Amino acid sequence: MTEETPGFEEKPDVPSGATSDDAAAESAESSEKEGKAAPAGDEAKVIGLTAELDQARTALNERTGDLQRLQAEYQNYRRRVERDRVTVKEIATANLLAELLPVLDDIGRAREHGELVGGFKSVAESLETAAAKMGLQQFGKEGEPFDPTIHEALMHSYAPDVTETTCVAVLQPGYRIGERTIRPARVGVAEPQPGATPGKDEAADDEESGGPEEG
Repeated sequence: MTEETPGFEEKPDVPSGATSDDAAAESAESSEKEGKAAPAGDEAKVIGLTAELDQARTALNERTGDLQRLQAEYQNYRRRVERDRVTVKEIATANLLAELLPVLDDIGRAREHGELVGGFKSVAESLETAAAKMGLQQFGKEGEPFDPTIHEALMHSYAPDVTETTCVAVLQPGYRIGERTIRPARVGVAEPQPGATPGKDEAADDEESGGPEEG
């Protein structure tokens, strides 16, 4: 029967000259090598996910661009529709008021001759007010410069007291809605007298005679 020596315990084999610290270092190094080999598969997964994220971002940018173009086209469409609606309304209003111009001319002549009285006066003024609310504006006055874009000359003469072609008589007033002319003002015009303008002949005579004579 073998006797056990008290206090004696078996210890793992350790190479001669090696310490327990060396063994711990070797164990840590082997664990590090195993840890480096493991993430190879995880890195491939990360690369794949990054590629998918880039594709998703590209698709999102493309859809965002499509949406922005669609919104711009819709806004342009709305502006065209609104512009066309306003234009159609102006044309319809202008056509309606153009039919009323002869009536307004009759009202104006009756007013000039003092015949706008009684119930006829009330109706006439109501019609003029309604036309003004629809945007109808009357133009054409004596003494204003002649403008062929808004005036129609029916009479022509010369006058010594004008320095440019001037409206000297309004035969029929003009009407407009905003910037749209419904009917030009029909006027009589006068131009300056042919030759020198007033006052130049006297100045020329004074210069030729050496100035006014002294008393």
